[in-house]
Formats: sequence, structure tokens, C-alpha cells
Amino acid sequence: MSSAPNGRTRWGAADRYLDYSGRGDRLSGGARRIPVDTPAGRFAVWTKRVGSNPELKVLLLHGGPGATHEYLEACDSYLPAAGIEYYYYDQLGSGFSDHPDDSSLWELDRFVDEVEQVRRALGLGSRDFVLYGQSWGGILAIEYALAHQQHLRGLVISNMMASAPAYTAYAEQVLMPAMDQDALAEIKALEAAGDTDNPRYMELLIPHYYEHHTLRMPAENWPDPVQRTFAHINPKVYVPMQGPSELGMSADAKLARWDRVADLPRIEVPTLVIGARYDTMDPAHMEMMAGLLPRGRYLYCAEGSHLALYDDQDAYFAGLIDFLRELPSAPDSPDLKVQTDAS
Repeated sequence: MSSAPNGRTRWGAADRYLDYSGRGDRLSGGARRIPVDTPAGRFAVWTKRVGSNPELKVLLLHGGPGATHEYLEACDSYLPAAGIEYYYYDQLGSGFSDHPDDSSLWELDRFVDEVEQVRRALGLGSRDFVLYGQSWGGILAIEYALAHQQHLRGLVISNMMASAPAYTAYAEQVLMPAMDQDALAEIKALEAAGDTDNPRYMELLIPHYYEHHTLRMPAENWPDPVQRTFAHINPKVYVPMQGPSELGMSADAKLARWDRVADLPRIEVPTLVIGARYDTMDPAHMEMMAGLLPRGRYLYCAEGSHLALYDDQDAYFAGLIDFLRELPSAPDSPDLKVQTDAS
């Protein structure tokens, strides 16, 4: 992050970044609960702001579905030094947000509407708003952009392919054949028997798959934010939408047939796609996505996996910050004139 001679960063004085005076969330240190209206009633979701920057505000969409904001806490080591204002956010059913026991709420369109309600509550708009989505959060970010891109200054799709069928095919055709086949057979037998709550299931998945493609270090050494996220995943959201694990999507999962490859050219805002060599997602597919996006850019993490923000951390955050730093100046109009699903 470059600084001018007077000590001011590109986005404002460093001594103003942590100045929360005049902000409505000052009393709570940036945290707030936002009411969200759903077909099943009104609930509250948790957000927490870090920093203050009138020109650049990044809303972080965590993965899962049903994971938490916690594993994204690696952002604290990089984004404040770059002067970037950002928001942690636990989606409904996750983390510190309400956990309604209503399976009808776990639908993609409803999550998109939730993000729009959060955006409005936080006062984000096309002059400052960047939406970041990692894994499932990338699906949600793509869907949000297709419906509401007039409110975006930029978009980040991290470690997510634009096609669930292609993601599952990559797992089946590329990653599974490279696994220990005895372990894979036992994993598949547990899935076929509907016995994925059996501790043996994760005992097999972690060393034979997760440590190779989710986070490339021994699980006992996974950083605390990652450990907390895995401990707090809500299976009532995760399983029906994704399936029981990261080993592709289950055929009966709600997201199993999701595919937006053909729609990527309609996303006209500057977009960074992040892929990694050892990811559960095909890095070649993610590079293709960047090529289809009219203002797309690709960041390849050569040492990273699905959580490249940890196992290729310096490259990941250097590329992310460069993208944010180089975004075009914010438009004067509060709404960009671009095509959306709603138009």
C-alpha cells in the first residue's frame, strides 16, 4: 500500500481508519444485528465492521452453506494495513446470527434477498461496495451480482466454480482417482448408508482429502479461526444445500444443478476470480470464468488449496489488495446502468 509524503494512504489518512466517531455502531465496536425479513418471519443476522473508509467497503460472504465468518479472520492480518473497510457477516442459520429451524429458508434466492437487505442496512452502494464471496459465498456473490449489480463497485469470487455439476465432475474425475482408493471406498460406503454422522466419516475425509485440497497442512495445525468454523458449521443448512462433505455435491443437494457459466458475460462490474492449484475447485475452470467476465481478472495461487487465504496467504492477499487498490474511481451516480435479472 503506497503512502503519500504526508502519511496519507491512497484511501485516506491512516489515523482516520480506526476513527469510529460518528458511526452508529461505535458503541459495539462495529458489531450490529440487522433485521432480515423472510417468508417465515423476521430474524436477525450479525455483522461486524472493521475500519473506516468512505470509498471502499467490502462485505465478506463466508462459505458453507452454514459455515461462519470465523475462518475469514485472516483478513485482519492484511486488510487494515491496506486501509480497507470490511464487514464480517454470518448468514442466517450461521454463527452469531439467528438459527431458525425451518428448512424452507435454505434457498438460494432467499439468501440473495438477505444479502440485499444487509447491503441496504449497512448503507453500501455503487460508490464504495465490493462484494467478496468465498466457496458457497462465491455462488451467492454471483447470484447477487446478476440480480443487483447496479449497487456494486466490484466483485470477488474466491475458490468457486460457476457450475455445480462441473465442480462435482472435477471431484469425481480428477481428485477422487488420486485418493487412496480403500479410503475412498469406505467414504462412499458410509455415504451410501446415510451414515455420514459416523465419526469414521471425517476420520477418513480429513487426512485423505481435506488436508490435500481444503487446507494443506495437518488438521491439528489448522489455524484457530478455521478450527472454530469447522466446529460451528450448521449441518441443517450445509447438508441439504451441499451434501455431507466437500467431496463434490450430492445428487439430491439443492445446489447440485446450479450453473451460471452462460450468464457470466452479463456481470459487467470489475471482478476478481481467485483459484488455486490444489483446490477442490478446478483452477482451469476458474480461469475460464475470468475470461468470460467482461471486466474479469484471474488470481492463481500456485501453492494454495480451497483455503488459499491460509496455505498461500501472501499471494492471496497481495492479489486481492492489488485488485481492490486498482478498482476504477467510484461513479458519481448512485446506481450503475447495467443489466440485472430484475430489469
